[in-house]
Amino acid sequence: MSDSAVTEQLIAYLKDAHTIEAQALRQMRAAPRIVGEPGLSAAFHEHLAETEGHERLMRECLERHGASPSLVKEALLRAGGEAFVLFARSQPDTPGKLAAHAFSYEHLEAGAYELLRRLAERAGDDATAGAAREILVQERAMAARIEALFTRAVDASLGDLAGAELERRLVRYLADAHAIECQAETLLVKGRAIAGAGSLAQALEDHLPQTYRHAAVIADRLRAHDSSPSLIKDAAMRLGALNWGSFFAAQPDTPPKLAAFAYAFEHLEIGGLQELRLVAQRAEDPGTVGVVEESLADESEAAASIAQTFDAALDATPRAEGVAA
Repeated sequence: MSDSAVTEQLIAYLKDAHTIEAQALRQMRAAPRIVGEPGLSAAFHEHLAETEGHERLMRECLERHGASPSLVKEALLRAGGEAFVLFARSQPDTPGKLAAHAFSYEHLEAGAYELLRRLAERAGDDATAGAAREILVQERAMAARIEALFTRAVDASLGDLAGAELERRLVRYLADAHAIECQAETLLVKGRAIAGAGSLAQALEDHLPQTYRHAAVIADRLRAHDSSPSLIKDAAMRLGALNWGSFFAAQPDTPPKLAAFAYAFEHLEIGGLQELRLVAQRAEDPGTVGVVEESLADESEAAASIAQTFDAALDATPRAEGVAA
């Protein structure tokens, strides 16, 4: 790839990084008011100041290249971010939903900055590489803060539920987990097909049998509670995965976009499973706890495998328009 092509690619990735930060800003401004748990509220408020700094750094990097943010992409992501905030606010378990989403989003940002750092180093742009490294440390630290607060998020979501009410809430968490596994199945099948040959396709292929097994054992746990998967939730999540697959297939830089998204999605599953385990522990359901712990080990392994494909994903891209739209 020529120097000018690398620079063009770098500018596109910078625009996408700025877009991600613009959406993060809207979420960080809204989340402290609606999360309903003091520890999480404080963490979001603290990260807001960091996110403002990230947005400024990405804008400065763009300006050094004589470029500016993408207004179209930012308008699209802004709408998506506002829709999620409204959804989370409408849920009886808002703290848990927001915590799991934020945990995943921090890893989307981490994936994006891992790719941006690598590309900036290839382009010889030390300032951008340094900014990406600085931001990456803070994004990973925020993800760790959220993970440490999952217990408080679940406690705030459940309140004083007990008995039959707690049982119903556990069944709903199980149904949500099954729906996410259905979405994961569709994403992996579609992603495997569009990733092309290489390590990313192999990582997705390797995780597919585990995902089938996760969906099956969660369905078993639902039956153990005289329930079954939600056909509506499963179908909606599968449809969402198909739409994402079509989006990635249309991108000129499918491998890195797909790698960053898959990395974040694995952490959405990890966050959801950690919360499910906490609910199951409170409901004294050791069978579900055991199933979740086995699945968590697989998801963590899959996330690490996907992260190891970032360099290869960049190598597989002759020219790119960005990391994440």
